[in-house]
Amino acid sequence: MNLSLLKRSLLGMALLAALAGPVMAQEPAPANPLALDAKAIKDAGIVLDKAATRALTDELKAPGEVKADAYSTVLVSPRVESQVLARKAKLGDVVKTGAPLVVLSSVQVAETQGALIVAEQDWQRIASLGPQAVSARRYNEAKVQRDQARAKLRAYGLSDGQIRGMLRAGSAKADGSYALLAPTAGRIASDEFLIGERVEPGRTLFTLVNDDAVWVEAQLAPGDAARAQPGMDARVLAHDQTLTGKVILSSSQTNERTRTVPVRIEVANPNNLLRPGELVEARIAVGEAVPKLAVPAEAIVLLQNQPTVFLAKGNGTFEPAPVMVGDTRDGWTMVTQGLKAGDTYVRKGAFALKARLLRSQLGEE
Repeated sequence: MNLSLLKRSLLGMALLAALAGPVMAQEPAPANPLALDAKAIKDAGIVLDKAATRALTDELKAPGEVKADAYSTVLVSPRVESQVLARKAKLGDVVKTGAPLVVLSSVQVAETQGALIVAEQDWQRIASLGPQAVSARRYNEAKVQRDQARAKLRAYGLSDGQIRGMLRAGSAKADGSYALLAPTAGRIASDEFLIGERVEPGRTLFTLVNDDAVWVEAQLAPGDAARAQPGMDARVLAHDQTLTGKVILSSSQTNERTRTVPVRIEVANPNNLLRPGELVEARIAVGEAVPKLAVPAEAIVLLQNQPTVFLAKGNGTFEPAPVMVGDTRDGWTMVTQGLKAGDTYVRKGAFALKARLLRSQLGEE
């Protein structure tokens, strides 16, 4: 190739390069969504901590059923044949001790009220005269008749206050009406009767329960039930909450149908969260507390269905670390793999980092 031909070739290549335009610059690498400056870390509410062990006890897990505390449950019923005149309280009401629940009427009560009114008037007359003015026999008879009539009304369910009110001057009457009063404070859990209905002695009209504490009967295998002893700490999981309690009884009999042993747990019941009849999960702490690596439950998030914590790598950079987890107790989740004591992890703000990572994968800023 001569010089002129070479020049023409080079000139052609230059022309082609000019027509092709400038070479496209490479796109910059995308920013790391888990690299945050100080302001972003503060806005995300990120708090760091060092992974460490905590003293956690082994737990027995079992399904349980909520039951009313029988020691704080009272049945309210008439003690004499009566007829319902009026309702003073209804299902769900919270009543105080001595509050009227229902007004009843009874022939036997009317007869006794009349006898007391007469006996009281007779006693007041004789007592005003004094034992010197009447025989000792007559004095004692009047007092005994008065006391017996009072005792009979008390046996029918009337309180001393009701009896005094009935005898008050100008209001004495023997119409047989009386109110059943709440023997204790509590919530009305049942009230199965109708106005005008005749009820027999002992017929339950109201059930009063104290909802401040309930029982949970956990069903354990016989071997596990033998380890659950009265006084042991327990937890009840219900409605996304954890309630604390204590074992108060372990049955000595095995249910023939389920082959399990009921273990009774007493649980505080704030705001009436647990209601008799509902099913919950019970956990009973057994054995000595053993140090185990654990982090707050909120520090663990799911990424692609894998439990994950975020590790701090310095300079505001974080990195997701898949972990294997165990039980969660009192808000702390045991970590069996993927994290070691001393690692710096995100204790608070893990959900904010997860959101940033997901937005980045979707192409959002």
